[in-house]
Order: sequence, then C-alpha cells, then structure tokens
Amino acid sequence: MMSPEQTDQPILLLVDDDKVFCKVLKGALERRGFIVFAAQTLQGGLELAEQYLPEYAVIDLRIGHDSGLELVNKLLSLDANTACVILTGFASIATAVEAIKLGAIHYLTKPTNADEIVNALSKNEGDPSVAISKNPLSAKRLEWEHLQKTLFQFDGNISAAARALNMHRRTLQRKLEKKPVRE
Repeated sequence: MMSPEQTDQPILLLVDDDKVFCKVLKGALERRGFIVFAAQTLQGGLELAEQYLPEYAVIDLRIGHDSGLELVNKLLSLDANTACVILTGFASIATAVEAIKLGAIHYLTKPTNADEIVNALSKNEGDPSVAISKNPLSAKRLEWEHLQKTLFQFDGNISAAARALNMHRRTLQRKLEKKPVRE
C-alpha cells in the first residue's frame, strides 16, 4: 500500500466520537477520493493531524466532553491552509460564528451526507444567494441560543453559566439536554 505522501489523493481528517457515524462517513468519503484518517477523540485527532498534515478536516462540534472548536484552532496553527468543516447535532448561532471566526470554512448540522460535506469542503467563500428567512426565531429557539451562548462564554462550565443566567444549575442542565428547537 502506498503512503499518503506517494499519492495525489487529498488527505482528510475526520474526528467524531460516534463510532458508527465515523465509520460510515469514512467509507463514503474514501469512495469520493479522499484518504481518510479518523479519530474519536480530540487528542487522537490532533495526533493524526500532526502525523499526516491533512488538507481537509471534518470535525464534530462536541467530541465527548471536548469542543471540536479547539481542534480547528490547533489544526490551523499546524497548517493555515487546512479546510475545516464543523458538523453538529447541536447547532447554535454562537458556535457557528465562533467556528467561522476560528477559521472553519463551513458549519453543517447533522444529519448530513457525504455529498454535502464534500461540497462544503470545496467552498472557499460564502454564498450571497442564500435565502434569508422570512420567519424570526421562535421564543424557545431564542432561549436555547442564549443558553448556548452563555455556556460558551463560560467555557462549558454549567455552574458558572447558571449563576450568570440567575437560574438553578439543574434547571440549566435539563434545558441543555433537550435538542434545539427546529425552525
């Protein structure tokens, strides 16, 4: 078998703590011409990145108790040209903005498929033709967004975020366990 350095196929780093999803997506991306190295932890992803210097990275926002945003920052410090896409089942405006500020080129919500991911990896600028929603966010969605933003400001510390929100820690935990309201 040829090493990644001996082939013209692009190298992609995939980091997601869901083993089944990771295995399925790895196979789908390999069928689309990528050499894929997969990890289920932040540390494992960083070790693979240091070893193979991927051109592309697909990173879950939540990797166990860690933030995939940390990995985006570290990947871009290794190679500023790495194209990073963030995947998440817990989308929020705050994390999307932070991902883009840190250098991710795209932010996709799960469920997504390999074609959408490959399309996102090939974008190097925004799309001005994206339709602007005519419906404002619901009150429940706005609350969820605010909770996520506050939690992010306190680096995931639920107790500190609860104090800042003037709510009981267990109440905040219950609200955070719920999936975001679909719009």
